[in-house]
Amino acid sequence: MTEQKYNDVAALKEQPNVPCPPAKDLHPLMKEPLVRMTKRGVVTTKHKAVVYVVGFFLALLVGALMLLAVGKNPLIAYRDMAVGSFGTAIASAETVRIAVPLLIASVAVGFAFKMKFWNIGAEGQILAGAVACSYIVIHSINNGNYIPKLPLHLIMVIFAMIGGAWFGFIPAFFKTQWGTNETLYTLMLNYIAIQYIVYLQSLRTWQDPRSSYPKIVDFSTFTEGKVELPRLFGVHVGWIFALIIAIIAYFYLTKTKHGFEISVVGDSMNTARYAGMNTRWIQIRTLLISGALCGFVGYLQVAGANHTLTETAAGGVGFTAITVAWLAKLNPFVMIPISIFIAMLQKGSLFIQSTMRIPASVADLLTGLILFFMLGCEFFIEYKLIFRRKRNVSRLEQKEVTV
Repeated sequence: MTEQKYNDVAALKEQPNVPCPPAKDLHPLMKEPLVRMTKRGVVTTKHKAVVYVVGFFLALLVGALMLLAVGKNPLIAYRDMAVGSFGTAIASAETVRIAVPLLIASVAVGFAFKMKFWNIGAEGQILAGAVACSYIVIHSINNGNYIPKLPLHLIMVIFAMIGGAWFGFIPAFFKTQWGTNETLYTLMLNYIAIQYIVYLQSLRTWQDPRSSYPKIVDFSTFTEGKVELPRLFGVHVGWIFALIIAIIAYFYLTKTKHGFEISVVGDSMNTARYAGMNTRWIQIRTLLISGALCGFVGYLQVAGANHTLTETAAGGVGFTAITVAWLAKLNPFVMIPISIFIAMLQKGSLFIQSTMRIPASVADLLTGLILFFMLGCEFFIEYKLIFRRKRNVSRLEQKEVTV
């Protein structure tokens, strides 16, 4: 055994000494990536404000370049957007009317998102609520318009919330029972709701008896105004309910046991189970609330805005609400100004289409650009980009590597 070790040592001594390659040859192997992303530490309020301001002005700059490309003056366009949104009492009322369903729908999806349940079906839940409350109106019309105004609205609200809650319960049940993908499930329910309304338009009992056109009857005309919500400051009273819902939702999520359970389930499902929480019921309960709020939006669209039922009653509110919820970081209080801001963009883009004859696609693209930059601000608040710097290897480092 000793002789074998001696032979191995001798063989090692006979091997030629191979010098270590110089540092300049090793340096390319140690290169950093050109750009790397790192999470920021403590983010101050000042830093957030600077990022949002810079992002907003960059959005205006890029939008101005787009407007110049189509031959329009960006300064006049931005001025008209502001005037068209809040320049007159009528314009202001219309902007608030757009913001009302957006705010409630944002609060609704915020409940689910807080729990990491990706409810993309707010659009369908709104339509489900609209269908349910419209059924009561049609039933009253076909039976001599017998339901008085106040009971009619109470029944409409109850049915609308049940309809929206039902469309929230289905994906929650399948998710908790069989682990289905809630994103796809809730998204597909949107199309089911749309096509069901198209089917209702073909039913004679839902149509105007004086017309053969496949369109649902105008509720306001055939109920003698019973279905219309009263107005306050030029806007239907739904804006009061929207503010109340936002306030209640804030305290529900931050000050109650149910809100705490939603946060724990969203942070870690295993932790919630270890703490003895009934995670299945928490998810179903939260989606029932989320769907019911979306159903209430459907009621407001029928009774406060459209006074009828169409497949476009939701008007994309369910999808825009996702943007509002993320920009607000799921804070119901913050959703209030963001909803008004997005409503202003939508109303302003419609105004410049008529005053400056800007194509609808360009106006919508301008709104999308501003929202894109605002969402991009969230990235630069949470993360920072570090670019690679040119690094010269010193002679001392080269000698150390050689040795």
